[in-house]
Amino acid sequence: MVNRLRDLQATAPDIIASAVITADGLSLASALPSDVEEERVAAMSAAMLSLGERIASELQRGDLEEVYIRGDEGLVLLTAVGKDAVLTALSRNEGKLGLIFLEMRRAAADLEAYVS
Repeated sequence: MVNRLRDLQATAPDIIASAVITADGLSLASALPSDVEEERVAAMSAAMLSLGERIASELQRGDLEEVYIRGDEGLVLLTAVGKDAVLTALSRNEGKLGLIFLEMRRAAADLEAYVS
């Protein structure tokens, strides 16, 4: 899983960190720089996933596919990995969002075999 995360970051160089997190906030694999706390990323990812799913459901938008937050220092992006996990990526603001999500969807499809 870690190798696939590293491949993701190599394919989409604007992604500076990535992790696969369970719905309950456990990190399954990560490729994070030393200044990023894995536990914090895992907890925040689980919270974002839960809230995103609830919003999509309550507002009748169907199944959650992606969540992203843009801050002035960069992006936090989430996409589902099957029904039990989420792929989280941290990226630069300059990145092309469409390309980043495309590569994340490809990685999520590959990673789904590991989390099912």
